[in-house]
Amino acid sequence: MTRSMEGGLTAQANRGDPADRAGAVTAGARRRRRRGRSDRYAYLFIAPSLLGVCGFLLLPLLIVLGVSLFHWELLSEPSFAGLANYRRLAGDGATWHAVWLTVLFVLLCIPLQTVLALLLALLLNQRIRGVRFFRALFVVPWMATPIVMGLVWTWIFDPRDGALNQLLHQVGVSGPNWLTDPTWALPSVALVNVWQYTGYTMLFFLAGLQGIPQELYDAAATDGANPVQRFFRITLPLLNPTMFFVTVTNLVGAFQVFDTVYAMTDGGPSHSTEVLNFRIFETAFRQFDFGYASTLATLLFVLILAVTLVQVRFFTKRTTYDLS
Repeated sequence: MTRSMEGGLTAQANRGDPADRAGAVTAGARRRRRRGRSDRYAYLFIAPSLLGVCGFLLLPLLIVLGVSLFHWELLSEPSFAGLANYRRLAGDGATWHAVWLTVLFVLLCIPLQTVLALLLALLLNQRIRGVRFFRALFVVPWMATPIVMGLVWTWIFDPRDGALNQLLHQVGVSGPNWLTDPTWALPSVALVNVWQYTGYTMLFFLAGLQGIPQELYDAAATDGANPVQRFFRITLPLLNPTMFFVTVTNLVGAFQVFDTVYAMTDGGPSHSTEVLNFRIFETAFRQFDFGYASTLATLLFVLILAVTLVQVRFFTKRTTYDLS
């Protein structure tokens, strides 16, 4: 009897009042319409950026992938080559040497640039006289074009009349041939890259530092934590989102370095600064082999994508975005 009563109540609840059912259906329809309008507005707002991504990123990428399947010397008709350019790439020692130089350049730039930028941000996050002036001063090199900065530093690195060797001579040190010695050429270019972009990186670290609540430091100090402990237990972990952004963008930029190399060494001496992006330029615009240059560009894209995915995997579980 109890079971039959429960069944009757359930059936009655399922049947319900027709007006209530109609109201529920109407409310659900209104919610769906509002959600649909919100989705349309969202797509409308992101449409300009989406068109930019498609027009200036995806479409050129597809074109490069397509051209890499052809033999094309620009002035002649392109001929289909299939995977011939990729087979050529597999045995191209000069290109793999350029890949190694690119990786070495990244290793010379990114760690030093990141550490210096973080130290500058920590220093300029203090309440010191003229701090705004110094913040602007360190960003000035980034505002100049790499070509101009490369030309200026070419004069500074001049072995006879350059300011750097003249300064070293004053303290009894004979400076090397910075840009004509294969041993020193790539480190010299990397040093200029670090000098130019450290201030830019510092801005992001400074913004990250100013987003950390002061209450966390006060509580740690009350518990007896010294400045070093506060830095490693509070500052560095909470700077992970900034560190993620900085390392990804700086690594992508370092892998694509071209202007500074072009202005300072033109890939020399003895190909000691011929990074991958510069080799793409030489292959395309000096040898006019656009098919193979597109293959090299595809290789560069794959390298950058692989490094970025590794960084995303590394930082995903180590990053906290909500400090509330």
